[in-house]
Amino acid sequence: MTTLPERPNTALLVIDMQHGAVDGAHGLAGVIANIGTLVSRARAEAVPVIWVQHSDDQMKHGSASWQYVPELVREESEPVVHKNYGDSFEATDLEDLLAERVVGHVVVTGAQTDMCVRSTLHGAFTRGYDVTLVGDAHTTEDLTAYGAPAPAEVVAHTNLYWQEQRAPGRRGNTVETAKVIFAARADG
Repeated sequence: MTTLPERPNTALLVIDMQHGAVDGAHGLAGVIANIGTLVSRARAEAVPVIWVQHSDDQMKHGSASWQYVPELVREESEPVVHKNYGDSFEATDLEDLLAERVVGHVVVTGAQTDMCVRSTLHGAFTRGYDVTLVGDAHTTEDLTAYGAPAPAEVVAHTNLYWQEQRAPGRRGNTVETAKVIFAARADG
């Protein structure tokens, strides 16, 4: 149950599946396939699909690294949120897009697990949304040279800690692609 009770709908967020964020990322082919499956399901069920696209010094707007991977194709009717910060809500129109679509539950996919995906999970949760992380539909790059855990461990840890998120009136959980339900949550 979201703290946004007049917003019973669900939306699928596809975060930063851009060349500069995912080229060489952990398990990329499987993640792309799972996101593709979810996008197709969402479209078939008339669930809003919202694409998020990051810009910064390494992924300049319009550059090759800024482009989405070619396997994931946005339909013209599906909005794009352009962002410059990790949290997809920060200084963007994402909240307005979700409010227009009466969304109180977001299903999160994309890249990078330990940056923009994590920031968006927490950003949505603190704004009152129920938040489902799709455990096999997010990825990250290898930052072990900088002391980070291996990418598979980053993904596994994020899946683990998000599966039991609770706060007054809302909850987070982690499910695999095959178990995603595009419906408002009423189970608390």
